Amino acid sequence: MSPYGKVAVLYGGLSSEREISLKSGAAVLAALRARGVDAHGVDAGRDLPARLAEGYDRAFIALHGRLGEDGCVQGLLEVMGIPYTGSGVAASALAMDKVATKALFRASSLSTPEYRLIDAEAELASIGPLGFPIILKPVSEGSSIGVSRVASAAGLTEAFHKARAFGLVLAETCIVGPEYTCAILGDRALPVIRLETPHDFYDYEAKYLLNTTRYHCPAGLSEERERAMQELAMRAFKALGARGWGRVDVMADSAGRFYVLELNTVPGMTDHSLVPMAARAAGLSFEDLTLEILSQTLEDGR
Repeated sequence: MSPYGKVAVLYGGLSSEREISLKSGAAVLAALRARGVDAHGVDAGRDLPARLAEGYDRAFIALHGRLGEDGCVQGLLEVMGIPYTGSGVAASALAMDKVATKALFRASSLSTPEYRLIDAEAELASIGPLGFPIILKPVSEGSSIGVSRVASAAGLTEAFHKARAFGLVLAETCIVGPEYTCAILGDRALPVIRLETPHDFYDYEAKYLLNTTRYHCPAGLSEERERAMQELAMRAFKALGARGWGRVDVMADSAGRFYVLELNTVPGMTDHSLVPMAARAAGLSFEDLTLEILSQTLEDGR
């Protein structure tokens, strides 16, 4: 008999990342069922409390974005006494807030790009010291939704309003160089992936729509630099109090210095997503990965 009991795979939800979450959840659901887990897909709508009261023993969170990755669902599961995958309430909320994330990175002596919080168009004049190109992004969105890379002051207003549609705006120095990501699984960092796109940066289209985006794993780093990036990613993960699993995004500048961008506490989980790709490089199948993530709910009294 499965030690997991009846498992709710939470997916879909109410955020701007709903469609991506539906794909992640469907892939996780199929993988768990293939391993004999009594898993059921639950679209996390306004009726989620009633759905969860249907006798679930634990939950696999495959939600992305607000009301799923930001501590809200985690809080509900805590109240209902249902063990769940991934980070807890506080770490989820902190990681979703890019300003809070960067403040904690700095407090932990982790290099992160310079930034300003922008609330109104009039404040754009204050971001000159950040230089160009510059990145404007919503403070609390994922999947590069609302993000722009701005080459000059002429593009700031349009980019600001694009990001402001989703809330407060973060203006961030653009690190020009290769982009990497490092997945964390339990107490270990998986092989690093280097991202290569014909776009100016790894935006929504490059992530989900283009077939010209390339992923390199091995990432082309020396053994020493690969290990250094893995250690940096683990430090960032721990700085936010994260647990279970996640993915840390990192940039390198022309001098080879690493800068931590952010932590994703519920990364994409389709067969083409980055965490499963890193897991395969470490010898884990997609089914192995999903089961290992779920197995973490049996630990520490969760």
